[in-house]
Amino acid sequence: MEKETIRIKYHTKEIEKLTYIAGKSDWIDLRAAEHVILKKGESRLISLGISMQLPKGYEAVIVPRSSTFHSFGLIQTNHMGVVDETYCGDGDIWKVPVLAVRDTEIHVNDRICQFRIQKHQPQITFEETEALGNEDRGGFGTTGRQ
Repeated sequence: MEKETIRIKYHTKEIEKLTYIAGKSDWIDLRAAEHVILKKGESRLISLGISMQLPKGYEAVIVPRSSTFHSFGLIQTNHMGVVDETYCGDGDIWKVPVLAVRDTEIHVNDRICQFRIQKHQPQITFEETEALGNEDRGGFGTTGRQ
């Protein structure tokens, strides 16, 4: 398996260091780097307390953890954040935009989102056709119906 190196700068000593746990999941948890209290309906950018230099040709995808909504009542407002390798300066601190659906409190070091890196999409050309020649799958929400 190919191994990549990410250079990381921590902007606080209060959050745990990022770790990659091989064999468990290739998503890496990100932690709140600030204490935040939000009332229902309020939104905010929450600092994750890190800056990174991703490998050339890669981007990071940031999404909520499966427990974020249940535990904190937060929705990530961009639903999926993308950080490309050019966002790599010392002051390019990663943040996550959230909306509170209930009154909530986030403590420093709470795991509120996760990320993974992926290679950039290759260049694509589109070839127009009158027919694709494949069987229809059935539309939205049809997978798994009996």
